[in-house]
Amino acid sequence: MTPRKSKKPAAKKPAAPRKKSAAPRAPKAAAPKAIAYPRLLTQVVRALDAKKAADVQVLHVGELSSITDYLIVGTATSDPHLRALRVELEKVIDAEGAKILGIDTSKGSGWTVVDAFDVMVHLFTPENRDKYRLELLWRDAQAIPVAALL
Repeated sequence: MTPRKSKKPAAKKPAAPRKKSAAPRAPKAAAPKAIAYPRLLTQVVRALDAKKAADVQVLHVGELSSITDYLIVGTATSDPHLRALRVELEKVIDAEGAKILGIDTSKGSGWTVVDAFDVMVHLFTPENRDKYRLELLWRDAQAIPVAALL
C-alpha cells in the first residue's frame, strides 16, 4: 500500500489593499423628516375639515407678517355654515388652551375672522371668497398642504 499524501490547502495570498477612490462618496440621503406643525394649527384644520369647510388653504406667513404665523382661508356654504364653523373653532381653540384674541363677524357679512395669535382663520361664503381673494394678497407665503395637517 502506498501512503496517502495529505492535501494541504494552498496558502492564501494576503488580499491586496483596496484602492481608495478619488472622489469621496456622498452620504446616504436621510429619509425626509416629517415637519412638525403647531398642534393648534393641525387641530384647527382638522376641525374645519370635519365640519366640511371647502377649499381650505393654509399659508405660512411668519416671515411676511408681524401679527401671525399661519393664515387659514376657507369657504363655508352659507351664513349658517359660517356660524357653525366659527363655533367649532372656538371650541377647538379653547380645548387647546389657546386664547382667542378676537373674532370679527357681522351678521350677513359672509366673512368671519378668528384670531388665535399664531393662527388666524378667515372664513368666507363663496361669493365673498371670490370677491376678496385674500390668499392672493399672500402669494409670497409658503403654502402648506392641508393633507399634511390632517
